[in-house]
Amino acid sequence: MSNPIKQASHDSSLKAIMESVILKDDIRSTKTINFLLKRTIDLLLSSILLLFATIPLCIVILLIKIDSPGTIFFSQTRIGLQGKPFKLLKLRTMVENASKLQTSLESSNEMEGEVLFKIRQDPRITRVGKYLRRYSIDEIPQLINVLKGDMSLVGPRPLTLRDSAKLPADQLIRHEVLPGITGFWQVSGRSETSSEHLGECDRFYVKKWSLGLDLFILLKTVFVVLAGEGAY
Repeated sequence: MSNPIKQASHDSSLKAIMESVILKDDIRSTKTINFLLKRTIDLLLSSILLLFATIPLCIVILLIKIDSPGTIFFSQTRIGLQGKPFKLLKLRTMVENASKLQTSLESSNEMEGEVLFKIRQDPRITRVGKYLRRYSIDEIPQLINVLKGDMSLVGPRPLTLRDSAKLPADQLIRHEVLPGITGFWQVSGRSETSSEHLGECDRFYVKKWSLGLDLFILLKTVFVVLAGEGAY
């Protein structure tokens, strides 16, 4: 004859396991739905923005060509989701050999911490490039990266190989989501802040992510870009 106490304990344990499995399935389903919604928004907004940016881009491309010799677009390897590299697209705002010149400028880095490299009066930036960077116009081609699935409209800043190699372990959480054209760090001071602040913003975004947070960041980005805040 079975022991009713043991049977009740067994049933209780089985119920707890089933509830745990169901809860995990619900969480997984919710994350999947939210990811699909985020991706849908990325595709729709990126397509619309690219369409409206076509004519202004043609004018900017002409100015870049007149201002300095070199290519119109700039392609650079960045680290994305799950630490996988991808080619990020931007409008060229620096002289053609900017990457090679960076080595000689490392000692002039003005960013606190070693992860990011920024100089307020960077000698590599062209005359037109100065204004493109101030109002983030150089970022427009990244909409193509969003359409390709390399990036999202909102997410952690995609870092270069040099910057990624200097990331402390507690900042690797940024690789759990797609990098973004804009993000929590970008609307929280960006170049005016430190590498440590970048890590804090990334951790907050990944842990607290929601569609509402993305909407807040997108809306704030509009004001930050128009004001030219923290960009150089």
